[in-house]
Amino acid sequence: MNKKKIFNDPIYGLIRFSDEILYDIIDHPYFQRLRRISQQALSHYVYPGALHTRFQHAIGATHLMTRALDTLRSKGHVISDQEYESACIAILLHDIGHGPFSHALEHTLVDIHHEEISLQLMTKIGEELAYDFSLAIDIFKGSYPRHFLHQLVSGQIDVDRMDYLTRDSFFSGVAEGIIGYDRIITMMNVVDDFLVIEEKGIYSIEKFLMARRLMYWQVYLHKTVIAAETMLISILKRAKHLSIAGIDIPSSDELNYFLNLRGDEVQLSKDPNFLNNYVRLDDTDILWMIKRSTHHKDMIFSTLCNNLLDRKLPKVTVKNDETLSQFYINRKKYQDLHHLTNDEISYFFSEKKEVIFPYDVRSGEINMLMKNGEIVPYSILNTYLNTKAEERTFLFFVRDNHF
Repeated sequence: MNKKKIFNDPIYGLIRFSDEILYDIIDHPYFQRLRRISQQALSHYVYPGALHTRFQHAIGATHLMTRALDTLRSKGHVISDQEYESACIAILLHDIGHGPFSHALEHTLVDIHHEEISLQLMTKIGEELAYDFSLAIDIFKGSYPRHFLHQLVSGQIDVDRMDYLTRDSFFSGVAEGIIGYDRIITMMNVVDDFLVIEEKGIYSIEKFLMARRLMYWQVYLHKTVIAAETMLISILKRAKHLSIAGIDIPSSDELNYFLNLRGDEVQLSKDPNFLNNYVRLDDTDILWMIKRSTHHKDMIFSTLCNNLLDRKLPKVTVKNDETLSQFYINRKKYQDLHHLTNDEISYFFSEKKEVIFPYDVRSGEINMLMKNGEIVPYSILNTYLNTKAEERTFLFFVRDNHF
């Protein structure tokens, strides 16, 4: 019966998977939790339509994986049924370890990368379903010798990126993120167990890299989005400070567990209580705490919660000599006016540096398969390619009528 289930996706239309284990995973409570984890955190503060979830993204990325594997099979490459299924499991579960609001709160509640938690949850789901996920885990980690399978999960031009760019562009309404995922997949090939793109796809690759760069600066790292997410981080930082100090915070049991975490958090991740609480934590825990804390006795905490709910976000400027000088003047005025300590003022005045690589050669090149059979790195074919880091440092000013 599971094989007859169909997902009606707004991007790709009707999606159906051939492997029943994928539906068993989707039905698992840990995966259903992804319905309550936002894909773009607080991007909807700028782009109202960006309210889609990690659940939708995982389904879409798995669909693109099946398309890619079918394309490679059609070109004569032998991919066993086990490899096919395991690659789909790996991409389906690649984001299973994301916490509330995805990347926005990563390293805030607990200083552990979501991929490490994903690996633990993949193992746990496999055990609970009595299914061997060892090959899927090897593909996910990149330890399986057929490297192209890992490259499809995590690489310069993987199905994860192809789906989130397409999906985030669709829901945010930002046309600059549109990519030719169909053509890129059609141009995929394999040489010596490494993924390559046929020469005819070179302009689709150029468009893909350009779209990714524009989506980062225009959507993911939009200054107002960053301002909202910085305020959200400040709220969690203050909640954790108050909770550890013994001050009551309206929160769920699972959120309360993380607000009171101390010590070596990497070791804590191996504690059964860690995962048991983590898999019950989602965006609603954070939102409920914020909503219930608008009248909290702590002025800093209640102010931050009210401001985020009412979208009274900090002013944002790009850091330079002039804006930095004004930043210090305003911070001193606000600090004196509200009698805040140096630590307390940091909740209202802060800075954050964002860095992207338009083409990150550190994680490997996109290799192009030329018509003569030669393999050429994409950076050699595109001499105008920007491989250097692009950095912007933002300053966040509290909005106050007194100045």
